[in-house]
Amino acid sequence: MLPPLPERLRPKTIAEFVGQQHLIGEGKVLRKLIESQNIPSIIFWGPPGVGKTSLARFIAEQIHLPFYQLSAIDSGVKEVRRVIDEATTNGKAILFIDEIHRFNKAQQDALLGAVEKGIIILFGATTENPSFEVISALLSRCQVYILKPLEREELEKLIKQALINDEVLKTKNIELKQTEALLKYSGGDARKLLNVLELVVSSGGSEPLIIDNELVENTIQQKMAIYDKSGEQHYDIISAFIKSIRGSDPNAALYYLARMISGGEDPKFIARRLLILSSEDIGNANPNALLLATSCFQAVTMIGYPECNLILSQTVIYLATSAKSNSATTAIGAAMQLVKETGDLSIPLHIRNAPTKLMKDLNYGKDYKYAHSFEGNFVDLEFLPDTIKGKKFYEPGSNVRELEIRNNLKKMWAEKYGY
Repeated sequence: MLPPLPERLRPKTIAEFVGQQHLIGEGKVLRKLIESQNIPSIIFWGPPGVGKTSLARFIAEQIHLPFYQLSAIDSGVKEVRRVIDEATTNGKAILFIDEIHRFNKAQQDALLGAVEKGIIILFGATTENPSFEVISALLSRCQVYILKPLEREELEKLIKQALINDEVLKTKNIELKQTEALLKYSGGDARKLLNVLELVVSSGGSEPLIIDNELVENTIQQKMAIYDKSGEQHYDIISAFIKSIRGSDPNAALYYLARMISGGEDPKFIARRLLILSSEDIGNANPNALLLATSCFQAVTMIGYPECNLILSQTVIYLATSAKSNSATTAIGAAMQLVKETGDLSIPLHIRNAPTKLMKDLNYGKDYKYAHSFEGNFVDLEFLPDTIKGKKFYEPGSNVRELEIRNNLKKMWAEKYGY
C-alpha cells in the first residue's frame, strides 16, 4: 500500500528541507552538529507540521544509528524499557518520542538513566513549552531547539516540490493555478497541506487537473468528515475558545470547551490556557481571576477527566463573565520593547545594592529614601535610569478596579507620569 504523501516526501537531504533555516541553514547550530556527527539529546519544540519528526529521522540517518519511534499517546514505561534493553544489547540508539509532553513523571524518569549513560540519544517532539512539561532532570540533559511556523513562501515551495518530486504526482498532468485555499486549509501545517493536496488530486477526476481555489473548496467540503478525523482543528478550536472568553461570551466558550473535552484534549492544556488568559485579558481588572485559574490548573492536574469537567466549566464561566483588561499585557510589552531598543542602561546609584565597603565608597545606595519612613509610605524618588526618566508603560484600564489604581497613582505620580 502506498504511503501518504507527507511520508513519501520526507526529506532525504538537508537541501530538501523546507523551513527551519535558523537551525539547519549553512553555518547554523544544528547543521554544525549534524556535520560533526556529535549529536546530543534534543527536544524539538514547535507547532504541528513544521518538521520535528522529519528532522529527527534525518539526523538518525546521517549519524547511522538505529532509530526507534514511540508516541507518548499510546506508549508507556514498558515500551521505553524495551527500547533501552535493545539499545543496551546492540549499542547506542536514537529514541524519538512524539508528543513527549504527554509522558508523566514516572515515564520520563524511566528515560533518565539511559540518557545519562549515553545508551539512548533522546529526541523528543512537543507542541508545548518543555519548561512546563518535561521534568527538570531530563530537560537539563537535552538541548531545546525551537522550530518556527512555516511562512507562505515555504508552504508554496513545498507544494511545488511535491508536484515535481513525488513519483506519483509527477506522472499526472497537473497545473497549479491558485494556492490560497490550500494554504487556508493547511493552517501552516506542512503535513496537513500535503494531505489536502493529495486529497484534491485523488478526487480531481480526469486530467489535465487544474488546481484552483474553487476545486480545493469543493473537494474539502465533500470530504470534510474524512479530513477532520485526526482532530486537526485543535488550534482553531483553542483560538475560538480563548477569543470567546476574551469577548465575554460564556455560552460560546462553554461550547468550545465541550468540543475539546469530547475530542479528548489534554485537560492540563485547557487549564494552562485559562491561566494565561486570566492575566493576559483580565489582569488587575479582577485579580481573583488569576487565583481561580491557578486553583483550576492544580485541581485538573490532580483529578483529570471526567471530574475536572465541572472545574473547567466553573472557571470558564467566571473568566468569561469577569471584567476585562489587557493593561498588564501591553505594559510588559512596552517595557520589553524599550529594553530591546535601549539595552542595559545604567541603574541609578541611589537604588543600587551596597553590600561591600567599596560599593559604599562609590556612593552605591547613597541618597536612597526608605518609603516606609514617610507619610503614606511614599516618597518622590527617581527609580528609572536617567535616559528614560518619566517613561510610562502601565496605563490602567477603565474598569472599576483599575480606576481605583489610577486614582492612587495620580496621588503619587501625577506630575512625573501624567496619571
